[in-house]
This record gives sequence, C-alpha cells and structure tokens, in this order.
Amino acid sequence: MLTQNASILIVDDEQTIVDLLKVVLLKEGFTDVEGVPSSEDALMRCKIKTYHLLILDVMLPGQSGIDAAPFIRQLTNAPILFLSARTSDFDKLTGFAVGGDDYITKPFNPLEVVARVRSQIKRYFAAEALQGRNINTVLDFGRFQVNKDAGELIVEGQSIPCPALVFQLLLFLCERPNRIFSKNELYEQVWGVDALNDDNTVMVHIHRIRERIEKDPSNPEFLINMRGLGYKLVPANDKERG
Repeated sequence: MLTQNASILIVDDEQTIVDLLKVVLLKEGFTDVEGVPSSEDALMRCKIKTYHLLILDVMLPGQSGIDAAPFIRQLTNAPILFLSARTSDFDKLTGFAVGGDDYITKPFNPLEVVARVRSQIKRYFAAEALQGRNINTVLDFGRFQVNKDAGELIVEGQSIPCPALVFQLLLFLCERPNRIFSKNELYEQVWGVDALNDDNTVMVHIHRIRERIEKDPSNPEFLINMRGLGYKLVPANDKERG
C-alpha cells in the first residue's frame, strides 16, 4: 500500500487544528484523513475502521488522550502521534509509556507534522510487510531471537509483543552488533526525521527494549549505554560491557 493511501485519524477538540492538519495532509497527497473531537469518538471509529496512524491530542474533553491511548492500543497497532501543549519531559515520557510512538508539542510546524506522519506510516507498512513474508531470517542472541521477516521477538522461547518502533529500533541494533550509535543517530535512522534534540524518545524506547530482552533491565547485559557516546548491542558471548 502506498503511504498516501493510509487512513489517518486526527483526534482534537480544537476544530481549527483539525482543519489545518487535514488541509496540509491532503495537500501532501494523503487521501483519507478524518477528524473527531474526543477520545470516545476515536475509540468508536477504531472499532469499525482500520487506521494506519492516529494524531492524538493529550488534553481532550472527557477522557484525555493519555488515558485513552492504552484502550486505543488494544484495538490497533497503528502509530500514535501525540500532539500537546504540554512540553515537560515528564509529559513526553508519560506519552511514550502509554503506547505513543512520537510526541509533538504545540505550537507546531505543520510541515514537521507531515514529515513525522510520513515517516511513521512508512515504517508501519514496512513492519506489516515483514510480518507477511514466508522466508524467516532470524538473528540469534542466545537469550532472545529477532525474526526480522516475521516481525517477531522471541525471548527464552516465548513470543513477546513488541510495538512497531520498538521492534524497528531493536532490529536496527541487532543488525549492527557492537557498533555505538548516539541518540541522535538512532532517532534519525529509525524514526527517519531529524532528532531536534529530542533525547527522551530514544531513551524510552531503549528502556522498552530492555524490559523485553534483559534478565535485569536495570543491569543490562545486551543493550549497553556507553557513557557520553550512545548505545550498542552486545552479543551474549561478548565479554565487553559498558
């Protein structure tokens, strides 16, 4: 499926923002863009239609976007892009913790939103395509395996649910063991847009990977932080630890 054919749902009670984003996205070639004013409306829409990306405002009447995200995540694996006037690190980390894939603060540059939408949708379709292939290519790290063609993470013999961007980041690192990448490099390579000094996004996704692959996420053996340099993924039989 071409990314322009993706279905996008904008959830924001400010109609001017919905109209602005719809105009910009339609102008950029996206053909299926809808808007609803509340989380409740978004949940109902997700039950009856498949969306490939949601732009979700944090401050909404009734149920907030933060509170609604886990319920939306039960209905769809589509990327959730939070849009919020809240700019603190805590708010951003909360957004990622409840299932968000990206976080843009208001006021925003509409073209930046388009760039992030395009990047998220492209990676979502790529992950879907991997899951549909029959040929398995498995990267084996002992405790865990990454089946990149099936889009599957297996830890100690058990298939572990893994959101698309968490899997993409893990796969990127697994395909390049022992190489150090800065937070900005990881963001630009995996998210596909400039980092814009947003360290929290990568940090949260690193933590989500460690929760899945490490015996003790607070004392990682595989995904190592190299102080002042970045992160690297170390095979289990490699004695070097950062």
